[in-house]
Amino acid sequence: ILQTMLSPAKPFKDSARPPLKLRPIKALRHFRKLVADKEDTAQVFLMAEALPSSKFDRVAKAFCDSAQGRALMASEPYLPDVLDDHATLEAMPAGSVAHAYLAFMRAEGLSAAGLVEEAEKPFADRPRFDDRFQWFINRIRDTHDLVHVLTGYGRDALGEQCALGFSSNQYPGRVDRFLAWAGAAELKRRVKSDAPVFAAVAEARRHGAAAQAIYQQEIRALLAEPVETARQRMKIGTPDQYRLAHRRYRAEGIDPYTFLAAA
Repeated sequence: ILQTMLSPAKPFKDSARPPLKLRPIKALRHFRKLVADKEDTAQVFLMAEALPSSKFDRVAKAFCDSAQGRALMASEPYLPDVLDDHATLEAMPAGSVAHAYLAFMRAEGLSAAGLVEEAEKPFADRPRFDDRFQWFINRIRDTHDLVHVLTGYGRDALGEQCALGFSSNQYPGRVDRFLAWAGAAELKRRVKSDAPVFAAVAEARRHGAAAQAIYQQEIRALLAEPVETARQRMKIGTPDQYRLAHRRYRAEGIDPYTFLAAA
């Protein structure tokens, strides 16, 4: 059952929200835990809490106050319900973003609800806030796997850094930018290769800056659109350096999807 839409009349931030402090040492500790287990997605959300950004807040408020943002709040159902409704997605046209999204999620054994669970796990004992800022944060979270689908970056280690690099120039959050570059440095440290890891992340950041923001899209309309049409309309560039990195890895006898397990 689709959850109800958010009222644009709600406050941007609940007055009970505690202010966040920049805590880079705490963020680094969470990054090390993530490096030890890249599937421990909860560490990403703990890092985001430790790396707040006033610029992110301003962008969030501007979007929530805009006619476009307010219209989406009033009309769009809870996105995890939309994205996990496989029967509806399957009924969309062949070659659509919906079909590409389904193929990606099924191949990776993922669900939108699963990402929500990982995001909420570290904060289970804290109060929840039903304000527009939370709606924006949730929207960034819930569209993450659409970033992979639309950009062509996989869930291999480099693909994740590139997806984060792309996102880091779609909105000004510190955590995505930090993870993209720190993760790339960790890849170079642990896997000796001529693969252009930093060039791939830099290209992803350029593409993120040039493209329309994914979080600003009307998601149900986007899902129904042909995937190549959506990429062209949104000006999402091809991931040339990422693909070159994969070719280099494979030429060196390295599987880019499994190398960290053996590194």
